[in-house]
Order: sequence, then structure tokens, then C-alpha cells
Amino acid sequence: MHIFTTVALLAIGIVHLLPLSGVLGVTQLQSLYGLSIDDPNLEILMRHRAVLFGLLGIFLIFASFKPPLQMIALIGGFASTATFCLLAWKVGQYNAAIGKVVYIDVGLSVLALIAIFVQALRMMRT
Repeated sequence: MHIFTTVALLAIGIVHLLPLSGVLGVTQLQSLYGLSIDDPNLEILMRHRAVLFGLLGIFLIFASFKPPLQMIALIGGFASTATFCLLAWKVGQYNAAIGKVVYIDVGLSVLALIAIFVQALRMMRT
């Protein structure tokens, strides 16, 4: 088990757990994302999104201690953070709360890419 990969997965996993509080309701979602959620359909989608982030976060943390799962977890974590950044860049005009998420996800994307590279090197050596 490589300590860098473990730490990277733990960090990415913990950040993915943070939106899980959104499953509790609109108040938590509005606090997380700085937007008004007046449409019940949007509430359903956002609360479901919170559950999916929680599941991914749990998997990332679990995989941090299971070397055979680490590469797939890193790829999943990278896909999650990088696509959010790309969508935010493409759409633009996001609020400060979303901007904070973008900033964090850029850092996590870089961390995941480095960990993927480290894992790939380790796999080639064995």
C-alpha cells in the first residue's frame, strides 16, 4: 500500500462526503450551494445527488485501504471532480459557493491525477 495513494483517496473521499448533508433537505442544500431550491423536482435531483456523492465518498475511503480497488477509485474520483470543473467552466457565471467547489475540485483533480500516475508507475514495476 502506497501512503500517497491512501492519503489522496482519503482526502478525495472525505470531500465527497461533505455534500451528503444535502439529503436532509432544502436548507442544507441551499447552505452548500448558495442557491434557492424552490422547485420540488430540483430538490429531488439535488438530494439524490447528495446520496450519490456519499456513496462515492464511502467507496473512495474504503478503497484507500484496499490496493486492488485504488486505481478504479482514483479514476472515479478524478472523473467526478474534473467533470464538475469542466461543466462549471463551460456554463460559467456561477455563484461564489459554486466557485469554492470549483476551486476545491481543481485541487482534487490534480491530486487524483498525480495519484493515478503514481499508481500506474507502481503497477508497471510489478
